[in-house]
Amino acid sequence: MPLATNHPLLTANPSLAIFTELLSVPSPSSYEQQVAAIVRSRLDDLGLAHETDGAGNITVHLPGQEPERPLLCLASHMDEIGFVVTSIESDGTLRVMRSGGLYPWKHGEGPVEVLGDQSSIVGMLSMGSTHTATGNKALEWSDVKVITGRTPAELVEAGIRPGSPGVPTRDVVGPIIFGSAADPLVGAWTFDDRMGVAMLLRILTILKERGLQPLRPTLIAFTVCEEVGGLGAKVVAAREQPETFIAVDGSPIPPGAPLAIDGRPGIWSKDRLAPYDVQLLRDLSAAAERVGTELQPVAYDSAASDASLVFAAGLTQRIACVGHVRENSHGYEVARVSVFENSVKTLVEFVTSWQ
Repeated sequence: MPLATNHPLLTANPSLAIFTELLSVPSPSSYEQQVAAIVRSRLDDLGLAHETDGAGNITVHLPGQEPERPLLCLASHMDEIGFVVTSIESDGTLRVMRSGGLYPWKHGEGPVEVLGDQSSIVGMLSMGSTHTATGNKALEWSDVKVITGRTPAELVEAGIRPGSPGVPTRDVVGPIIFGSAADPLVGAWTFDDRMGVAMLLRILTILKERGLQPLRPTLIAFTVCEEVGGLGAKVVAAREQPETFIAVDGSPIPPGAPLAIDGRPGIWSKDRLAPYDVQLLRDLSAAAERVGTELQPVAYDSAASDASLVFAAGLTQRIACVGHVRENSHGYEVARVSVFENSVKTLVEFVTSWQ
C-alpha cells in the first residue's frame, strides 16, 4: 500500500476523518480556538446542546437513564505541544522555549508556524551547523532558534511577541497511512490529544444515531491547556464535581512498557501523580471484552493525564485513562488504525452499561 496523505481511509474511517480535520489547524496550549470551532460545529450538526466556559472548555451534558447516580465525566484535551517565543533578536530571529513536553530533537529542523496576535508567520526551526567539533550533542531549547526572514518591525506588526506560540506548519503534520493494507498504520504529528477529541465526537455520534443513553448522567468535556498542567480539566471538575473522571487519551510506549500496536487500546493503571481506580480498570476491561477487543494495562512513572491531574487536585474521586496505543510520543506518532474504533466501541459499551 503506498504511503499517502490523501489515502481513502482518511475519509472512509470515521475517527480518522474527524482527526484529519482537527489536525488541519494549529492548537497550542491557550490557543485552542480553531479546534474548538470545529468541535462546536460538529456538535451543532449533531443537534447537541453545548457550553463554552471562560477558559475555553466545551462541555456537553447527557442525561442518564438513572439520573440519581453520580456524575461521570469523559474528557479529552484540545491543545497540542509546541514552543513559545522568549525574545526577538535584532535580525528578526526568534528565541524559543518549549510549551508542554516538546523537545527540539523530537521536532527536528523544519518549517514552523508562529501565531501572532494579528497574523501568523512561517519560519524555519534551526539548530545550526554540524560542521563543528561539538556537532554531536544533545540539543536544548537554548541551542535552537527560529529564522523568520522578517524584521523586528514586521514581527511586531504581526503581533509576534514573547509568549507567542509556535507549532509545525500544517503541511508537514500528516496524517499518513502506511503499512499492510489489511491492517494499516497511521502516522501524524501528535495524536495527543486530537484523537481523543475525535473519539469523543464519535461516541456522541453513535449515541445520537442509535438512540442510546448513558446509564449515568454523563459530561463530555473538551478541555484546554492539558499539556501545561491540566488547567482546563481542573476548571471543569471544580465546577461540575464529577465523581468519576475518565481521560480519553493515548498510551505511549516507553522502553519496557508491555504495550503492542496491534489494535488493542491501552488503559493506565498508574502514572507519576496517582494510581488509577482498580475497579474502573476492571469494568472498562470487561466492556472491551464484550465488544470483541481487550485493553492493555500499563504503569507509567513520568506521565500524567487530565484525570490524574484532576485527582491530584482533589477535584474527583475515581479516575481512569483509556485510549489508543501509540509509538513516538510527543513526536511523529504511530498507531494502528483499528485501535481508534476499538476504543470508541469500548467506551460506548461502558457508558451505556456501567453500574
